[in-house]
Amino acid sequence: MDVETATLIAALSNVEEQTFGSWTFWRGELDGYPVVVSRTEIGLANAAAATTLAIAHYQPKFIINQGTAGGHDPLLYRGDIVIGEASFNMGSYKTEFTEAGKGIAPTTWQNFDMTMYLREQGEVVAHNRFSADRDLLALAQSLAPTYSKGKVVTGVIGTGDEWNREVDRINWFHNTFGTAVEEMETSAAAQVAHAFKIPFVGIRVLSNTDQHNQDFEEYTAVDCQLFVLDVLKALIKQQ
Repeated sequence: MDVETATLIAALSNVEEQTFGSWTFWRGELDGYPVVVSRTEIGLANAAAATTLAIAHYQPKFIINQGTAGGHDPLLYRGDIVIGEASFNMGSYKTEFTEAGKGIAPTTWQNFDMTMYLREQGEVVAHNRFSADRDLLALAQSLAPTYSKGKVVTGVIGTGDEWNREVDRINWFHNTFGTAVEEMETSAAAQVAHAFKIPFVGIRVLSNTDQHNQDFEEYTAVDCQLFVLDVLKALIKQQ
């Protein structure tokens, strides 16, 4: 969304805006280093397309997917940040056969991880989640003490074209898959980054959590971008 990218764009100098199809990118410099901001739009298909376009046009050395998310972990509150040690497509399911009239049992549904398989050197390789790059993860973790708007933790990001507000369902995701937050883009971007062997990490701020009756607040997107800018500046110093 615009609110999830505006602060990053404003931090760049010598900005050039480019649009390919429905996806817009801002190429500029941060501390003299080339940085591209992608407005991926919403959802897995958009995130995968935008990430692929970014790789094709800009050949990035690293990819960070950031933005807002809904809370799953009851220990987290609005404003807390989750650095994704891993992400997965939580909206992909398979169900066991049941006869007509036997009802629907969502808590027995299994994650259909075939949607995350990738072909590598001609062979299909199974993935049930995508881990963050170790160095990017460690760098982001090291900056946790600089964030003053909440906690910064490491956790699992669940991605799906869905918005869950049933607390029992949220708890089921958290207890079954270990999700800290849910959102709609990270695992799709991670899958594309993995396919191209580009170091990746997802960073998400809780903009809302029904665990604590905290509704969406867009200012959290700004806080997340400011933290990500700190991560970028630290990363640039290492180059």
